[in-house]
Amino acid sequence: MSIRNSMSFFALIACLFWLGSCSPSVENPQQSAEWPEIFPDYVGVTVPVGIAPLNFCLDDQSADAIDVRVKGSKGGELHVSGREACFDEEDWHALLEANRGSSLTVTVCGRKDGQWTQYKDFAIHVSKYDLDEWGLTYRRVAPGYETYSHMGIYQRCLANFDEEAVIDNTQVPGMCVNCHTANRTDPAQMVFHVRGDHGATMIQRNGKPEWLAAKNELLGGSMVYPYWHPSGKYCAFSTNQTRQGFHVVKDERIEVFDLSSDIFVYDPERHMVISDSIVKTPDWSENTPVFSPDGRTLYFTTCRQQTYPSHFKEEKYNLCRIAFDPDKGKLGQQVDTLFNAVAMGKSLTWPRPSYDGKFILFTLIDYGYFSIWHEEADQWLLDLSTGEARPLDEINSQGADSYHNWSSNSRWIVFTSRRDDGLYSRLYLTCMDEKGHCSKPFLLPQRHPRRYYEATLYSFNTPDFTKSRVEFDSHAAARAILSDERVPNSK
Repeated sequence: MSIRNSMSFFALIACLFWLGSCSPSVENPQQSAEWPEIFPDYVGVTVPVGIAPLNFCLDDQSADAIDVRVKGSKGGELHVSGREACFDEEDWHALLEANRGSSLTVTVCGRKDGQWTQYKDFAIHVSKYDLDEWGLTYRRVAPGYETYSHMGIYQRCLANFDEEAVIDNTQVPGMCVNCHTANRTDPAQMVFHVRGDHGATMIQRNGKPEWLAAKNELLGGSMVYPYWHPSGKYCAFSTNQTRQGFHVVKDERIEVFDLSSDIFVYDPERHMVISDSIVKTPDWSENTPVFSPDGRTLYFTTCRQQTYPSHFKEEKYNLCRIAFDPDKGKLGQQVDTLFNAVAMGKSLTWPRPSYDGKFILFTLIDYGYFSIWHEEADQWLLDLSTGEARPLDEINSQGADSYHNWSSNSRWIVFTSRRDDGLYSRLYLTCMDEKGHCSKPFLLPQRHPRRYYEATLYSFNTPDFTKSRVEFDSHAAARAILSDERVPNSK
């Protein structure tokens, strides 16, 4: 036998030995009446066809092996075993497609101290509603920060585990990239904000970026918290003088508040600011504007100005609306309160209308608007046909549940939650039916979930769906940011 053949032979034996050790056979398992405790918790979740495999492992890290069988009610079966359950992407997608609108039955066996245990079967439901978007965009940032550490805007394909940076601040050192949004999940129209010595607001239309001054001198603040008009002709912003403070009490860490804020609409074609004194009041802060799906209403939050930082807990926002004429590019002359959170002793933040025009999803907290560090933060749903609102108890948790966005068909929601450890915000997805009821949320799948989530030092926030991969030249963007060349605005 030649040296090459000998080496191939021993490599084959080693490979077979490795496969055998990673594929243990289940012998004489004890039966358990309990569902398995797994990470992530995928017991009873509802997922879309095309989602990346829901790989998982046993919560008990002293268990040394897991064996999993997944059977579709309409046919098909997967079987994996080893230290964790990792499914082949192609086989997983085929199984979900074959069981659209039905369910999968998952049988889990775990081995600990040489003894196998077979747990109660659980279901994974395969939704009849498609998730048409290619993926997600989100910001990755350290969960607590005093300076701009490593952060960036990232994108992730939902069909697999591919993740890449759209832009991060290693390309623009010492700066913060944030407040990104696309028009109804279409990245051909995109905007984000850059804070720092070379601050700017980037507006991209049809793939062509323009760089505006970070602070709009006409309005006296930064162009932040953007939201596109469905026509793409306008983009709403608030102009915030943001301050950050640090709590010295237990379970409270960071507070963000505004010395003042107003809202306005920007016309990127004419580089014009559209504003009115009715949404630029001296004693009130107008914030977080969003357009209705028909483009004829501008929703926003508003609160009475307080003395900061001493009275920051009196900062409480209501949800309001004002008419908008897209043909004339003009705001209406009457502001109506749509949801009175102050009367409940609460504060409303991050309103997001569903694209079908039926609901507004928002976060309710005790005070302020920067909800991501508020443990009491819960998701609420306002039914625009009845005017009634309710907490989404089916998706809320004991941790902060906050930033959220809709898929283009208004059937899927992505949001952030600190339910896992109270420190890191992670991305969860849920399905909403025609009556506004949500399925059990599931954590964004990863190839090796425990390894991924334990190793990452970043929180995920401001997530949004994207219907296609974001095509963006980050190197050219970095040069543009550092050049300080900016497009002027007019009024």
